[in-house]
Amino acid sequence: MDQVGGILLDIEGTTTPIAFVHEVLFSYARTHARDFLRNNQDSDDVRADIALLREEHASDKSNNLEPPESIADYIDWLIDRDRKSTGLKSLQGKIWRQGYRDGSLKSQVFADVAPAFQRWRAAGLKISIFSSGSVLAQQLLFAHTDAGDLTKFIDGYFDTNVGKKAEAESYRKIAVAMDLKPSEILFISDVVAELEAAKEAGMKTLLSIRPGNSLQEWPQAIHSFDEV
Repeated sequence: MDQVGGILLDIEGTTTPIAFVHEVLFSYARTHARDFLRNNQDSDDVRADIALLREEHASDKSNNLEPPESIADYIDWLIDRDRKSTGLKSLQGKIWRQGYRDGSLKSQVFADVAPAFQRWRAAGLKISIFSSGSVLAQQLLFAHTDAGDLTKFIDGYFDTNVGKKAEAESYRKIAVAMDLKPSEILFISDVVAELEAAKEAGMKTLLSIRPGNSLQEWPQAIHSFDEV
């Protein structure tokens, strides 16, 4: 059996409480989206996000989902549905960057995360993140935690640009990027559908059971990174 050479982590419900993502980050994005769009409408990056959102809006209309017409209202609509939208996640990352910069946002990680990162790095393991949140949002979250800047421990970040989290091909691509065989990577997540996809790709898997997570079952589970 191949030894583990790298650890791939989900964020929400794995490194970070679900409540922080939904009650703090999503709420901040919703509250500040309109001002952000108004103040950054000439930015090429923001225009690119809006173009993606318009494409998604057209698809939703064609599927008779009746999305609201304005982009700002559509953003709220997507947040309400926790849609793993690449355009939304990219835009949210830019909005959160503003909050982290002015100090109104401080991210939360579970108490066992920073010690685990130190231990895994000391053991020579690669640490990467795979989240539906944009790479920018991931970097911001780990740079501004209540345990300090943890980005020095993280080798790579992956978002939905690599593929959907419930598809095995996404994990195969990540293994290539991590320069490891899938069987040398341990993926930890609180979502069984993601664990199934990672297992199909050949990765080792653990279910993250944390306070606030929905009840799910998986053959191998942990309550803390202290168990890894």
